[in-house]
Order: sequence, then structure tokens, then C-alpha cells
Amino acid sequence: MAAISGRANIRQVATLAGVSHQTVSRVLNGHASIRPATRARVLEAIEELDYRPSHAARALATSKTDRIGVIVDSAVEYGPNSTLRGLERAARAAGYSVISATVGDDDPLGPSVALEHLMSQGIDALCLIAPRSSSLDHLRSSSMHMPALVVTAAKDDRFLTVSVDQELGAALAVRHLIDLGHRRIAHLAGPLDWLDAWARHRAWQAELKAAGLDELDVVVGDWTAGFGYEVGHVPGRLPNCTAVFAANDQIALGLIHGLAERGVRVPEDMSIVGFDDLPEAKHFLPPLTTVRQDFRALGERTVEVLHAALEGSELDRRSIIAPLLIVRESTGPPRRS
Repeated sequence: MAAISGRANIRQVATLAGVSHQTVSRVLNGHASIRPATRARVLEAIEELDYRPSHAARALATSKTDRIGVIVDSAVEYGPNSTLRGLERAARAAGYSVISATVGDDDPLGPSVALEHLMSQGIDALCLIAPRSSSLDHLRSSSMHMPALVVTAAKDDRFLTVSVDQELGAALAVRHLIDLGHRRIAHLAGPLDWLDAWARHRAWQAELKAAGLDELDVVVGDWTAGFGYEVGHVPGRLPNCTAVFAANDQIALGLIHGLAERGVRVPEDMSIVGFDDLPEAKHFLPPLTTVRQDFRALGERTVEVLHAALEGSELDRRSIIAPLLIVRESTGPPRRS
């Protein structure tokens, strides 16, 4: 039985509609056995009395909280933060609430502690956003009796997975540079213990190999513009190349800045492609060619998959969303010698 919050209670709704309070509960829970005319009377009474069902009471009655727990690795980064916002938006629309816990390099509480915290709050399902390989290892070693989903493009036999296709996005970026005529394409990689960074790095390697091009030394750093700036500003940090695929837009922004201070022009002397399509990417100087991830679709699909798992419905254990290459002014043909 649903309990009451708001301005009215369930018995007042039942009295106004001329039905039992059990019938009101069945209408609220979507039972198909309710006649249309009865359902309409109940809904009219709910609207008139401004009745709001209590999720706490529903949890007591059904042992379900309609709550999704989310562990976010490095929530300050644009990709993980945008994924969380997309998931929260989709969860609200589907009638779920979201409780999140963040972990990161400067956080003494690791994934195991974050998981214990979420489970103590009472959750029906778990989602891990932007996992590192170490975070995923912690999750695998944990004992859970609920649906668990990981936002990653990698196939995983234990967990449900949803992701924007990281390898396809990186492949689109590198192919774009190859099609422009570039033959020496460097890669500034994010931390390779991040599954997304590793997928982008692997796609860069594969596209160069498929085109018969030399693989230059990869430059590995963090996700910040400071890393990109240091590579661009310090002579010799960047391999001899005519184009760069940066693992995200922040790295690309710092790289453009560092190169500009050395008099290297983009794209006349060096073409640069990023990843994510930050809202500001179109305002970089020059506007940045990049790979767009649809974080709204990612959040919606994550909630759809978890909802299907909670309802016991058939579902694909792996869902992939296609990225989109956005071509702007930071890329062009290589300069002739």
C-alpha cells in the first residue's frame, strides 16, 4: 500500500473517487486490471487533491527504493560529470532517484568504500561511470545481489555495459587526418589505466596500421590542459609530426596554447583533433575539430537498461552509442615542404 505525502492522503483520494484505498494503490502501481473509468476517477481525485505518493512507503511495501547508486571516477572531469548529469536527468524522468559517490586520485576512500556507502543507503541497482581498470577490479571482487552496469565500451561478461563507442570515435578522428593527407600523426593520451583512454589509444594504433603509417611514440599524461600546454610549449616533447589526435578537448586546448607560444600555427603548421566536444570547443582559437559524445543518450540508455534488468525483462547486455565527428577549423591538409 502506498502511504501519503503532500497535501492529501490515500484515503482522502479513495473517498473522493468513490473507491477503496487498495484500488488507488493499484492505479498508482500501474495494475492492468483497473477499468478505464475507475482509473480516470482516481487520477482526477489525485490531481484535485494534489496527492503525491511516498517513495519511502512504497519501499517498505515492495522492498524497492527506486534508487540507483552511482560511483563516479574523477567526477571533476567533463566526460564523467556529463555522463552523471545525463543519467540523473533520465532517471528522474523514469521515476528513479540517484545517489552518487565519487572516487579519485586525491580521495582516500576507494571504490570499495564508495560501494559500501551506496549499499548502506538502500539502492536497487548500481552504475560505475568512467572506470579505471582498478575500479573495475574492485567491483568484480565485491559481492552484490543487484543489477550492476559499467559505462564502458569494453565487453564484460559479468556486468551490463553501456557506452559511446570510444574506439569508433578515435578512428573517425584519425581517419579524418589521414584523409586530409597527414602521414605522421601523433597521439597525446590520457592516463592509460582509464578504459576510455586505452580504447582511444588502441584505435589510433589500429588506424595507423591499417593505413600503413608509422606509429609514433605516444605521449601519455593526464586529462588537463596543462599537460597539453607542456607538450606544445617544450621543444622535443612532441614527436615530429604534422597532426595530433588529443585524447580530450582540454589537452587539445593546452596544446594549441603551447604551440602558439612557439610560433607554430594551427592548422597551417599542425592539425589538431580533440575528443568530447566541450561546449567551449567551437570557441577555441581556432575552433576545434573534435568527436562529440551524446551524454543525454548515454544517460537515457543506462536507465533503460537498468530498468529492464530490475523488471526482469530481456535486454542486450552490451549497448553502444555512435559518436559523431565535428569538423571545424583546427584541421587542414599538411603544409607542403
